Amino acid sequence: MAPAAHGCGSGALLGRFGVLLQALLALGAFSTLMLKRFKEPKEERRPWRIWFYDTSKQAIGALFIHFANVFLSDLTEEDPCSLYLINFILDATLGMLLIWLGVNVVSWIVQHQKYTYLVFGEYGDPPQAAAWIGQCILYLLIMVFEKTVISLVLLIPGWTKLQEILLNYIPNPQLELVLVMLIVPFIVNAIMFWVVDSLIMRKYKQKDTLDINGSIETPRARRTEESQVLLSPDVDFDHSESDQDISGLQGTSQKMKQPSYQVVI
Repeated sequence: MAPAAHGCGSGALLGRFGVLLQALLALGAFSTLMLKRFKEPKEERRPWRIWFYDTSKQAIGALFIHFANVFLSDLTEEDPCSLYLINFILDATLGMLLIWLGVNVVSWIVQHQKYTYLVFGEYGDPPQAAAWIGQCILYLLIMVFEKTVISLVLLIPGWTKLQEILLNYIPNPQLELVLVMLIVPFIVNAIMFWVVDSLIMRKYKQKDTLDINGSIETPRARRTEESQVLLSPDVDFDHSESDQDISGLQGTSQKMKQPSYQVVI
């Protein structure tokens, strides 16, 4: 069997040029998450520590997926660049749906079981590193589930034919490597990181407001206070005035009860 005329050679993904492209890709992905933080409303913008806790989960998951794709692409004698691209496209389409499903299922389970520190984006006050570690483990398990399903999908016959025509029009192996390891992943990762970060960050459904004294008053606190006022018995009146009225009534009744005496000479 004659070797393929086009395509990057075996080990090209982990070569010096391939590693350089992967470093540029990581820098681009990090810049995307930085941009997203500064695009958040000022009153909802995450502190740097919370932002690091949120984005590091994605970084760990993305590294796992990336190196899994590199490993799977070098398992065969086929063009590793086209294999990596097929893996990446499946991760960005079907894999994205699986990640969304996994995050929602895990979030429902931990909320139902009342594992507060395992809710994505919730780290306690002050933030606890243990909560971050637990959430990283959960997110990594979701990535393992996603990659397992994608690997099973790749066993379906027909991917080889797509692989032969996917990058066959690019004659230069280094240009193919740039397209596969930098350009396409940067565009798709920017979208994926933005969406996934919105999934796993803390949700701000209502904004806190300031009361007259300047302290922060949450909508839940306001509702609780209002309900207590509405449910309390209507006995809030001026005791001094009521005491005077009661004493006045008692004096009147005593006068009415006093017997009248008639003096007879």
